[in-house]
Amino acid sequence: MTTPSQASGGSLVLDAEALYRELLRGVRSMLTPTTRLAGIASGGAWLAERLQKDLGLEGPPGVLSSVMHRDDFAQRGLSAGAQTALPFDVNGADVLVLDDVLYTGRTIRAVLNELFDYGRPASVRLAVLVDRGGRELPVQADFAAARVALPATQSLALARTDSGTFQFQVKEA
Repeated sequence: MTTPSQASGGSLVLDAEALYRELLRGVRSMLTPTTRLAGIASGGAWLAERLQKDLGLEGPPGVLSSVMHRDDFAQRGLSAGAQTALPFDVNGADVLVLDDVLYTGRTIRAVLNELFDYGRPASVRLAVLVDRGGRELPVQADFAAARVALPATQSLALARTDSGTFQFQVKEA
């Protein structure tokens, strides 16, 4: 697991590309012949897309949207984000769900509901770039490239450049 560093001003510095390499190593060790990748829109979907290519897996990865199963749907409404697309049979599959940041666990709960709308997988595991703690539900990642503590007033989001490289953005909420 990679350890984040502090910049001179005390702000968190996360090397998203180094964390991606750690995630790639971890996911490679979790693969079985029946593993199918599914990333949570949008950061997790970007990770799944790149992992699918870097691991030499056939076909496109799946994309899972949390929109329809969120417990804050009344406040957030429908977003313009990606829709769920699972180009594989969920029934009996070993699904590895990918996300950029694990925080409260509520997004994971929502995408699990979405995933089960499509069938009954044999197993579901979770791999994330960063676990930032702060769980509100009993959810944990099977693999996290890094664990960091951030105040609730800050958000952490993965960004992708035009060239496909990753970087993190820490923002005050």
